[in-house]
Amino acid sequence: MKAIRYTNYGNHDVLKIAETEKPEPRPNEILVKIHSASVTRADTMMRRGSPYIGRLMLGICKPKYTGVGTGFAGTVEAAGSKVTDYKIGDAVFGESIFGSGTNAEYVCVPEDGIIAKKPENISFSEACSVCDGPLTSLNFLRDVGKIEKEQKVLIVGASGSLGSAAVQIAKYYGATVTAVCSGGNSLWVKELGADAIIDYTKEDFTQAKQQYDIIYDTVGKHSFSNCKHSLTPHGIYLSPVFGVGNLLQMLWTSKFSDKKAKFSATGLRSANDLRVMLNELKGLFEDNKLQAIIDKQFPLEEIADAHAYVDEGHKRGNVVIAI
Repeated sequence: MKAIRYTNYGNHDVLKIAETEKPEPRPNEILVKIHSASVTRADTMMRRGSPYIGRLMLGICKPKYTGVGTGFAGTVEAAGSKVTDYKIGDAVFGESIFGSGTNAEYVCVPEDGIIAKKPENISFSEACSVCDGPLTSLNFLRDVGKIEKEQKVLIVGASGSLGSAAVQIAKYYGATVTAVCSGGNSLWVKELGADAIIDYTKEDFTQAKQQYDIIYDTVGKHSFSNCKHSLTPHGIYLSPVFGVGNLLQMLWTSKFSDKKAKFSATGLRSANDLRVMLNELKGLFEDNKLQAIIDKQFPLEEIADAHAYVDEGHKRGNVVIAI
């Protein structure tokens, strides 16, 4: 089968298409023929091996896992002897972390892994990105930030994968949402549910007097220190972009400040927790409470171009590989 591989950290040119053996499912696994796979900012960071602290898990000098991609959507082609919940032909979606990579024609996934049956009202392209933006933002806003009805929430990077999902999730939980994005994206971000827009090219929210109960910086543009005066007395700063600075802020505020900086490695939560959340998101899609935004699609052979586009930092929603 065709699969994307990389053996060194670097720019998008390190990604190569290779011929590899088609995997065989173990007794508790299903073999998924992948129709669509996501390309995320996290994927590009892993390709670069940055931040360096991440190499403790990924490999110090070169990648330990040479496969690329985590999110997928496709159909079940084969099932192991102990699989009971899935059958050949089922449309499924989910995530494979620290595995062989989902930027490939096939992937094997444990039945009790991060996988669910695809909602009938969304496409494979839309489904493959659910484990990036929606899953991560649900974890941060609901489970880490403890979002409540009528809270004031600021979302930085509201036009990206995490941000566009966060706007919708925050509105679903009854919050008043202010979205930070470029002026060119303001109209459609407002259509997603944002109550107010801050055009970051014209205004710096950290210099304004408005305060928020939650600031969710999806792109790591601002530190807790920058945002501190923009938080209410017991406000929470959230960011999925991990670094030493965020770690120190999290440790400091956990003991010495009413305003908190919080981080969570969503992908390191248990497969059971993530599968439950995935099925909750499935319900939101089925009830039309949530929509996936697809910016561009690339064929597998153009994976380097897809990574280069994500690296530009201006994608609107999700970038997808069509396989």
